Amino acid sequence: MKKITIIIPAYNEEESLPHLYERLEKLMDSVKKYQFEILFVNDGSKDNTIELIKEYREKDDRICYVDFSRNFGKEIAMIAGLDYATGDCVIFMDADLQDPPELIPELVKYWEEGYDDVYAKRNSRKGETWLKKFTSKMYYKILQYLTNVPIQKDTGDFRLLDRRCVNALKKMRESQRNSKSMFSWIGYKKKEVLYDRDPRVAGRTKWNYKKLVDLAIDGITSFTTSPLRISTYISIPTFILLFVYFIYVIAKCIITSTAIQAYQAIILLILFFSGVQILLFGIIGEYLGRIFNESKNRPLYLVNEYNGKKELNDK
Repeated sequence: MKKITIIIPAYNEEESLPHLYERLEKLMDSVKKYQFEILFVNDGSKDNTIELIKEYREKDDRICYVDFSRNFGKEIAMIAGLDYATGDCVIFMDADLQDPPELIPELVKYWEEGYDDVYAKRNSRKGETWLKKFTSKMYYKILQYLTNVPIQKDTGDFRLLDRRCVNALKKMRESQRNSKSMFSWIGYKKKEVLYDRDPRVAGRTKWNYKKLVDLAIDGITSFTTSPLRISTYISIPTFILLFVYFIYVIAKCIITSTAIQAYQAIILLILFFSGVQILLFGIIGEYLGRIFNESKNRPLYLVNEYNGKKELNDK
């Protein structure tokens, strides 16, 4: 009997967990063909999330959990889930039930047909503002333009990954992660499944625009060096314009025999090149910061306990 691990990162989800467990339990009881493991990764929750998970564990041994020593973030929680998953395949889903568990049998069906990465693509996004939908669409367009890796649009983390995809992702131990790009980078045989994303069943989203911007920057700088080439793209037309402007000034002086207010041109040029330099320093700083963080070679996360046992070895 094949084993399916459902990985659920959780941060302050005590309101959603009862609804989530009810629907997952119904799903697992109805699908007799597979063995299930529900792996919660408690990302340093400050509410009763871990206590509820432990209660479910006591009455249902299909429930497992990894309890972080503090909040490390969802991306780190996802790689921790891969480290501890024991299934032949894994399925990522959110604890807020925006990803419907009832779609899992369809993901598994395509996995059995030979697909390694079966990802759920959002047909609609209920409960999200127009601004969030627009910025998400623009982000994927920019990311696709900058990188040579095909990125799936309008997809989240809700997907099924075969064990060989899991093993490939576990080799990627960088600290500043963008899983959506990593899923695309590893390749393998992929299949799209459309679904309508539901609003949160309870609680409030943990994502704000600052975190989304940070995630977008990580996604761009993790998988492409294209922003570093902006200096080249800007410098060439800049020098062409500067040369044309220089010829224009000289020609005007000769033809009209009039003096030009030099200080105005100097101020404009100084402001222009200062702005370009600041932009380029910021881009270079992003990459230098990533090198600095990776060079420290710290463990990605520290675990307080795994299924009730204190952990000594951390990843």
